Amino acid sequence: MQMVDLKQQYPKIKEEVDAGIHDVLPNATFINGPAVADFAAHLGRYLRVKHVVPCANGTDALQVAMMALGLKPGDEVITTPFTFIATANTVSHTGAKPVFVDIDPKTYNMDLAAVEKAITTKTKAIVPVHLFGHPVDMDPLIEQAKIDNLFVIEDCAQAIGARYKGKRVGSFGEYGCFSFYPTKNLGAYGDGGMVVSNDTELADRIDVLRRQGSKRKYHADVLGFNSRLDSIQAAILGVKLNHLEEWNRKRRQVAQKYNELLRDTPVVTPYEAPNIEHVYHQYTIRADQRDQLAEFLKENGVGTMVYYPIPIHLQTIYKDLGYKEGSLPHSEKAAKEVLSLPMYPELTDEQIETVAGAIRKFYS
Repeated sequence: MQMVDLKQQYPKIKEEVDAGIHDVLPNATFINGPAVADFAAHLGRYLRVKHVVPCANGTDALQVAMMALGLKPGDEVITTPFTFIATANTVSHTGAKPVFVDIDPKTYNMDLAAVEKAITTKTKAIVPVHLFGHPVDMDPLIEQAKIDNLFVIEDCAQAIGARYKGKRVGSFGEYGCFSFYPTKNLGAYGDGGMVVSNDTELADRIDVLRRQGSKRKYHADVLGFNSRLDSIQAAILGVKLNHLEEWNRKRRQVAQKYNELLRDTPVVTPYEAPNIEHVYHQYTIRADQRDQLAEFLKENGVGTMVYYPIPIHLQTIYKDLGYKEGSLPHSEKAAKEVLSLPMYPELTDEQIETVAGAIRKFYS
C-alpha cells in the first residue's frame, strides 16, 4: 500500500481532465492562456481573496513573496524548523536570516509564545507553516505582527482548503503561498504554485517579479525571474478544484477511522485544535520505536514516510547560525517520533484497517 496512490484518482475524473487539456491544445495558448486566468479566478473565489498570482511551483511562490517584501541582508525572518527546507531556503536566498522557533508538540506548528520572544529590531517577517494541513493559530499571530509592524507570509503548501475559525488559510497574512505538487491535496500533473493576497500593491509586486521584473514586455523595472504556471496544468487544476472540498472531507473521514482504530494503541494520533478544520495532507502519528515500526509496516506491505527526520536548524547548511542539538527540543523530539501513514481520499476502510492492524500487531 502506497503513501499516496494517484492512480486511484485519475479514472474518476478522467473525462473532465481530458476535456480540460483538449480545450487548451487547439488554441496553443500554452503560457498565460485563458485556462490560467480561469483557474486563478476560480481559486480566488474559493479562498475568498482579492488577488491570485500563478507561478511555477511552491518554492517560487515563497521566493517571490520574500522578494516582494524587500528582505535584505541583516533582516530576520521567524519561522519553524519543522517543515520542508524550502521555507527557510527562500529566506536565505534574499540574504535575510531565518530565525527558528520551537513547535507546539501537539499541532507541530510554531509555538506563538516562542515567536514573541524571538522578535528583535531586525525582525521583518514571520512565516507560519500550516503543517500537515493543520492551521496555525492565526489571530494572536496576526495581532503580534501588527504590534511589531511585521509582515506575515503563510506557507500553505500542505493546507489548501483548511479553515481557521471558518476562514480558509492563505487569506490572513500579506501573502499566502501554495504548492500544487502532484501529491498535494490539490495537485497538478507536473509542478505549479500560487501566491494570494488581499493587498493590491503587494499582489502587483508579485506579478512583476515573476515576469522578469517587467510590467511591460521587454521593459524591466526591477530584478525578477521567470515563474509561470502553464495552461495545461491550470486546466487540470481547475477541474480538480471542483472536487477539492469532497476530497478534503474524505481525508477527514479517513483520519477519523484511523483515530478510532488506533485509540487503544501506544501511538499518539493527530491533534485537531478547536475552531479549525484540518485537511490531513498527512496523517502523522507519534510512536516509540518509530524506525522499527516503519520497517515492520514496510515488511507488511504498508508504505510510510518520516516528515521530517532532521529539523532545519540542525541541517548542515544552517550550522553557522549557532543552533545545537537541544536548542529546540520539541522539534527535535518530534523528528525522532513522527511517522506519516498512507493518506489519500480513495483509501478504503479495509486498507485503513490493514494499516491499523499491522500497528497493533507490532505493539502486541
